[in-house]
Amino acid sequence: MKILIITSSPNSNGLTSACAEAARQGVIDSRSPARMVNLSDLSISRCAVHNDGWGTCKSKHKCQLQDDFQDLQSTIEKAEGYVFVTPVYFGEPSEPMKAMIDRLRRCEATKDAAAGEKSIMADKPIALVAAAGGTGHGAISCLAMMERFALRVGAKVFDTIPVTKVTRDYQLETIHDALAAMAAAPPIPELSPAKRKERRPSHRRRRR
Repeated sequence: MKILIITSSPNSNGLTSACAEAARQGVIDSRSPARMVNLSDLSISRCAVHNDGWGTCKSKHKCQLQDDFQDLQSTIEKAEGYVFVTPVYFGEPSEPMKAMIDRLRRCEATKDAAAGEKSIMADKPIALVAAAGGTGHGAISCLAMMERFALRVGAKVFDTIPVTKVTRDYQLETIHDALAAMAAAPPIPELSPAKRKERRPSHRRRRR
C-alpha cells in the first residue's frame, strides 16, 4: 500500500518530525512505499472564499487559487493511504495543515457519490497524529478536528494518536506499529455509488 505522510512543522528536530519519521519507518518496515510531504516546504494559502462563498471548488472540485495546492491534490489522489501529522497550536492543527485541509475539504466533500463523483480519499485509510510539544494540552481536540475532516471526505480513520513530550517514547512506537499494520492491510474494496448511499446514516426518528 502506497502511503503518503503529510506533516507540517518547520522544525526538523522537533516532536512532530520525530512522529512523521516513526510513521515513515513503520511503512517501510511493512515493505510498503512511503512518501513524505512537509507543508512547510510548500506555498499553500488559506481559502479565499471566492465569488459568493463557493468558487470552482464546488462546481469543478478544483481550487481556483493557484499555488502548490494543485500538485498536492494530485499527489493525494495517487496515494492508497495517508498519515497526517501536525503540531498542536491552541488545541488545533498548525496553520499550514488547516489551510490544506480546509481547501481539500471544499474540493472533495462537495462531490456527489450518488452521481458517480468520488472523493480522492474515499474509502482509503488514514492515521492522524497530533504532537503537542509545548504544554502537552490540546492534542485530543486537535485530533477531533482532523477526524471530522477525514470523515467528511470519506476517508477511513485507522487510528488517532496523541503525542506529548511525556508520552513521546512509547507513542513513537505506537505510531510505528500502527503504520506498519495499516500499510500491510489489504486495500479496502471500493463501493459503488449505490452502496455508498446505503451506508449513509439515516437521520429519521424511529416511531415509538
